[in-house]
Parts: sequence; structure tokens; C-alpha cells
Amino acid sequence: MKKEIIIIGGGAAGMVAAISAAKNGASVTILEHKEKLGKKILATGNGKCNYTNLHQTMECYRSENISFIEEVFSHFNEKDTIAFFQELGIYPKSKNGYLYPNSEQASSVVDVLMMELKRLQVDIRYNENVKDIKPIDNGYQIDTLVTVTETKKGNENNNKKASNSKNISKNKREKLTTVDTYKNSYQAKKVIVATGGMASSKLGSDGSGYYLLKQLGHTIVPVVPALVQLKAEGDFFEMVAGVRCDARLQIFVDGMAVASEEGELQLTNYGISGIPVFQISRYAAKALLDKKQVQVVIDFLPQVELSELEELLKQRINASLHKTTEEALIGLLNQKLIQMLLSQLDKRYKQPLDISKLAKMMKQFSVTITDTNSFENAQVCAGGIDTAEITATTLESKLHQGLYVVGELLDVDGICGGYNLQWAWSTGYIAGKSATLK
Repeated sequence: MKKEIIIIGGGAAGMVAAISAAKNGASVTILEHKEKLGKKILATGNGKCNYTNLHQTMECYRSENISFIEEVFSHFNEKDTIAFFQELGIYPKSKNGYLYPNSEQASSVVDVLMMELKRLQVDIRYNENVKDIKPIDNGYQIDTLVTVTETKKGNENNNKKASNSKNISKNKREKLTTVDTYKNSYQAKKVIVATGGMASSKLGSDGSGYYLLKQLGHTIVPVVPALVQLKAEGDFFEMVAGVRCDARLQIFVDGMAVASEEGELQLTNYGISGIPVFQISRYAAKALLDKKQVQVVIDFLPQVELSELEELLKQRINASLHKTTEEALIGLLNQKLIQMLLSQLDKRYKQPLDISKLAKMMKQFSVTITDTNSFENAQVCAGGIDTAEITATTLESKLHQGLYVVGELLDVDGICGGYNLQWAWSTGYIAGKSATLK
């Protein structure tokens, strides 16, 4: 089947690339290996879709090549994104610069994109798993394996008593079942690869794009989970699992400080989570990949200086001699956290209470990071296709004319706050438009 432009992947970058190309008069086909487009968009912003951010600096993005990001955004930035979506019907709502659709529904973003794809007559082929991209005369051949599915309703509860319930319909759910597979082949003048990375594979990003581009000679900067939870040493985490508190975190790699973040920390039975952890996690993941030592130092009272905290603890304890140390500290920190810190103070120093050491532990509690959670738990990936092999003004491969690479596949990742979606919109729009110009 001969096509003009084929886009592999129907996520954020792929959908915008298709719209951009079709608006410029191209005939566009999307090959999507899931049964729906935009599944990952639906999960963003806790279902509300934080689709960009008014605060845009290069400190919000990470890459081996920051100048590449600057060049891309000089051609399509957050203002262009806002205008693009307003034209489709998305009215922005700002929350401290974080932009959401006014409906606060991620489905609104997917819906307007789908309506525009339909209006522009973009051909969408679902359940197409791309297995190979081959350069041929005047374009590319794309080989796929098509999975044919059907929807079946199943009863999750086989209990006879449940089957007599008036609410039996609540025990049923729809399930996709594979009924057939067959091979397919396409030819296209231009190809835009928008498969996503490896984060949240259930939503579509299975890492296949890395394989396809590596087969075409592209270099891959090692890929690790980013915006992800961190696992840490210590049986004491069981004591504080579920505790949330404001904290400042500083990450050290082989003893050198590399990043710090402040916000709501979540303590788990395996380690640490929460937005500040997500923000520093890519540094931990890359260091661990290189077999380096990683520590995170937690300040549980970032609003108080160490000397002030020492004086505060002295006052509380001296004024509460009829209380235990734990009782004297109630109200200062979460009680489970107090218990954990006192147990670690006793274990680490094995001597009578030393207020200066207790204050230091509250301000400089060090944990050793052993791993990250898996790609399935990560929001994005760090690493990807080396941007030195991609032209920033067009997103075209420098190795293969007519081949474009966009979105999370590239060695660019953003912090939490709509930055990764902004990268997807920008690269998708530029690639779609560029693919129509030659």
C-alpha cells in the first residue's frame, strides 16, 4: 500500500504530527499498535492532563544536548501549544502556570485531537505492530504484524451468591481477546517515528521505536526510568510506609551533590516517592546504571535552620521532663516519623540522647538508593536517540532523508509539570510540517 506520510505511533507527538502534516495538505496514515489513540494522554495530570506550563526554562529539561531543545522550542513553544489547542476547542486553565483544559478532563484533549484527525481525513490503522522499516527507492517500506481482536464481556465473579445479586452487571467487564494475526506492508515517501519510549508500556510505549531506529543505524543514549520512585536500603521504611511530609531532598552521586528538590515526600515500604523524588530520579537511575553510589539526604524540616532546630528541641525536651522524648516531639513531625528517627538515632549512636545529633538526623537523614522502580512505574524515560543525529529545525534524521524522530524517543526528558507533553507537541508539530515541505 503506497502512502505519502506514515506516522508510527498515535500518542501525543504522533497525533499532533498527523494534524500538522495533514493541515499542510499531505495524505497521512497513522499506524498504532493499540486499539485506541492517546491512551497515555488520558493518564496524565491524574486524568486532568497538565498539557503545558507557562514557566519554560532549560532547567526544566534534561539532555546530553540542551541546545537542541532550545532550537526546537524556537520553532514551536508553549504559546504555540496554547494557540493550537484553543483552535481545537481547549480553553486553558492555569494553576500557578500549570495549564489544564478548563474541563479538567484529559479526555477533552484526546477528543479534540481525534475530531481534528477525522476532519482532516487522516487514515488510522489500529493494532498494527511495526516490525521493520526499510529504506527503498523514493521512500520506505514498513512491515507490520496486525493483531485482530474482539471485545468479550466476562464475569469477574463466579460465586453463585454473587450471580443472584441485583448488581451482577458490576461484576462484568469488557476484555479484548486476540482472534487472528497477519502480516501487512506499506510504502511511504516519509516516515515519522513517534512510538514513545519504554515508560508505562501498558499505555503503548513498549520500546519498539528504539529497536527500529537502532536497526537503521541510530545511536541510543542508554535509556533508564525517569519521574519514578526510588528504592532504598533500610528495614525502617516499614515503620513509616504511607507517611507524607514536606521535605527537601539532595541527591549525591559518589559523594558529589548533583541535584536538589523540595516538596511533598512520600515514604513507602521500599523507599521514597513523591514529586521531589520524581524530579531527581533520572540522576539516580543514570548513576546506578554506571554502578555508582547514590545517596539521598532528606531534610524533614526545611523551613528551620539546624541551629534553630537544636534550640527548639532543647526547649521542648527541657519543658517536658515528665514526658518521654517521643512524647515531647509529638506535633513537630508525624508520629511514625518521630518513632523511626528515634529508633535510628539509638541504633546509629547507641548512647544517651544527644539533641544536636537528633537535630542533625532530622535535617540530614541519609538513605542509600539501590534501584528505581520499573519502567512500568515511570512516567517517562531518560536517554534515547542521540539528538546529534537529528536536525533540530525539522526533526529529520541526519542518517536517512525523509525519516523523522519525535517525542520521548529522543534523548530529552522534562521534569513534572507538563514539560514532557510540551516536548511531544513541539517535536510532533515541527516534524509533521517539515515532512510536507520537500
